[in-house]
Amino acid sequence: MANKLVIVESPTKAKTITKFLGNGFKVESSFGHVRDLPKSSMGINIEDGTFEPMYEIPSGKKKKVAELKKLAKDADEILFATDEDREGEAISWHLAELLKIKPEKVKRLVFHEITKTAIEDAIKNPRGLDINLVDAQQARRVLDRLVGYELSPLLWKKVRYGLSAGRVQSVAVHLIVEKELERAKFKSSEYFDLLAILSSSNEKFEAKLTEYETKPIPAGKDFDSDNGKLKKPENFILLGEKQAKELAEKLLTSKPWTISEISEKPYQTHPYPPFITSTLQQEAHRKLGWSAKQTMRTAQSLYENGYITYMRTDSVSLSSQAINAAREAAAEFGKEYVSEEIKNYQSKSKLAQEAHEAIRPAGSIFKHPSQVQKEVDGGESALYDLIWKRTVASQMKSAQMISLNVKIEVEKAIFEAKGKKIEFAGYLRAYVEGSDDPEAQLENQEITLPNLKEKQVVEAQSVKPDGHITQPPARYTEASLIKKLESEGVGRPSTYATILDTIVERDYVIKINNALIPTYTAMIVDYYLQKYFDNLVNVNFTSKMEDDLDKIAIGKEKWHPYIKEFYKEKFHSHIEKASQDETYPDIVVGKDKNTNQEIIIRSGKYGPYLQRGAGGENNTCSLSDSLAPADLNIESAMELLSKPSGPQVIYTDEATGKDITQRTGRFGPYLQLGEDDEKKKAKKVSLTYGPKKLPIGASVNIDNINAEQAKKIISFPLNIGEIDGGKITASVGRFGPYLKKGEDYRSIPKDKDILTITLEEAKELYAQEKKTRTRKKASILKELGEDPKTKKSIQVLDGPYGPYISNGTRTFAPIPKDTQPEEMTLELALRLIEEKKAKKKKKK
Repeated sequence: MANKLVIVESPTKAKTITKFLGNGFKVESSFGHVRDLPKSSMGINIEDGTFEPMYEIPSGKKKKVAELKKLAKDADEILFATDEDREGEAISWHLAELLKIKPEKVKRLVFHEITKTAIEDAIKNPRGLDINLVDAQQARRVLDRLVGYELSPLLWKKVRYGLSAGRVQSVAVHLIVEKELERAKFKSSEYFDLLAILSSSNEKFEAKLTEYETKPIPAGKDFDSDNGKLKKPENFILLGEKQAKELAEKLLTSKPWTISEISEKPYQTHPYPPFITSTLQQEAHRKLGWSAKQTMRTAQSLYENGYITYMRTDSVSLSSQAINAAREAAAEFGKEYVSEEIKNYQSKSKLAQEAHEAIRPAGSIFKHPSQVQKEVDGGESALYDLIWKRTVASQMKSAQMISLNVKIEVEKAIFEAKGKKIEFAGYLRAYVEGSDDPEAQLENQEITLPNLKEKQVVEAQSVKPDGHITQPPARYTEASLIKKLESEGVGRPSTYATILDTIVERDYVIKINNALIPTYTAMIVDYYLQKYFDNLVNVNFTSKMEDDLDKIAIGKEKWHPYIKEFYKEKFHSHIEKASQDETYPDIVVGKDKNTNQEIIIRSGKYGPYLQRGAGGENNTCSLSDSLAPADLNIESAMELLSKPSGPQVIYTDEATGKDITQRTGRFGPYLQLGEDDEKKKAKKVSLTYGPKKLPIGASVNIDNINAEQAKKIISFPLNIGEIDGGKITASVGRFGPYLKKGEDYRSIPKDKDILTITLEEAKELYAQEKKTRTRKKASILKELGEDPKTKKSIQVLDGPYGPYISNGTRTFAPIPKDTQPEEMTLELALRLIEEKKAKKKKKK
């Protein structure tokens, strides 16, 4: 019997493929790349002008390579089944080189989904190695190494040791910094309109003042963001608060309120194309609150286990088999919802990276999400549900809508009421796209108005001023940044998650409520790069590079000459010029109004700081990222510099007579009890944790610690109580606040505060399955149905402290002792969850 060796890059993928192959096949995983550039040197031949990479086998991969060589020696045929993209092709090429197989003899198995049919078809139709894809991967790797290896040491010298710059990450950081500078420049404006509650035949509806004395009332878009004034004041009537109140009182008693005009406008909304990598990441961020990294990790698992097609793609097209499967699934909503014509979607990308399908459920018949939910964990189930709905909706009819606009006149004022009716839901039965803006989601709902007629008189129930303040440009979220990068042609499907992960991990960006905020380190690095390496933060330049790499991938460009030209003409000369400059990248905030001295942002050994004039005592202070760069101006800078720099006494401990003081050290702010002496060092507790210096508790304002908080913090670890005879304590470690029971540690979630956490809340956390890096899916005892409020599944789960109920949020309710899990009903579960929520509210 033939002995065929199939090599893939992932053990999960190997396990799935093994199920579809009969005797005579051995499927083995390489565990990713088997060769790479060395860590201890650049590893690129610059001196001889070839720019040839000098690969080596990492020490952790030598054993695996030896195993593969032995298996290859005993095999009659070797088949490479790595992913069909640049990285996958490069892995196969490296393996072929190590196994001494000539490129023209390499047999590649190509498939976009891991199903029995797809694998069998790939076995029958192997292709050769695509050396163009390999070259494109090498070019990207070499480019990134050249930029990182030569530029990073300059940043270590000029800004801070350990920093890095990257070809694509620097553009991403630049976009985030630009947005922050826009916010800093923004001048807000206040304006008022009126909101009336009107009624017709006892049905109430809202109407907003849009015109008064023949002039329109302005909206936010009518103000200049640079000076906060109206762009064309002569065209509008601007109401102040006093005017608005007076007008509201006047109009409330005025009569009649008459319907002057009713207009209806039919329109359609169309289904979205199936997911590509970027749109999947954006939608998972909006709907599931996931990072791009989490989305790709979950999608990879779904792909490797045979549930979805390949997840790195910029193609929105579906195969004829997939279209048929989607249309069959759409018919479950009713045949009238299936599009009469087959919908074929076309990619907008000028140079699609590889010829994949869109991301869709695998197979010729799509597994229903309810079936998949029983086979995978909660996260995988949620993502599959999203992919299934989007794919099915893509073959459904458009939604038919009617917008309603009603004008109501009273004296010299015109109010408008708007409504929306869904005449035919179409694809909305299956899928409604999420939004970065929660307010925009209201547009997905019907807005009903009473039956109104022109010249009809309605009653005013109330008229109130409605104040507004114009808002600065919204910061990027992961979803909106990916959308921006994609629209600008920066990055590719395989790189978005890595880019976002890198800029957060390397202290360039912090995430607060999903918003991406640049650190002061990012501001300084971006300022420096703009000065000497403007190409690296230029969107158009980076986009052109991506296009060039795409050309290499399809054989229209050679990679060695391209790298040589970039290095010699567009990069290395900038390194030489910057190396000769002895100045440091200081950012000017403004001038002290009292001394006329310049205040600047600098980067020091222990992080960014403010300096006034030449510095010295009372003229420098640390800069915490808790104050966003957009909020740093000359006034806030002077306030920071005016604060005492030495220890500040917060409270005198009654038991010891020692002072609890707040201080700032090399690692940030901390509390200290007493002073160091020869026998014993004083107890110190940091007020922040992790590389981002996050506050240790939600209630902890580092700039205003009170005595009660100080007493608790200096007493860490706090005694919370006992569970099953085991003592529970709370403290803070390098990864944040946590609970400890013996050797069992649990992270305290962000929505709970270490200083106020109760024993009941601790019990809830210990009742949940412990989250670990190798976490397995929870043991589900019974599915009860859907929570009508959250629309999430209510389940009976088996925890370490007994069965409990979860509604898919952070509410957990233990099952009564006299009730067995199998006896639980949906009605009882809902009641227990509501009781649990009520208890939480009382505590607050």
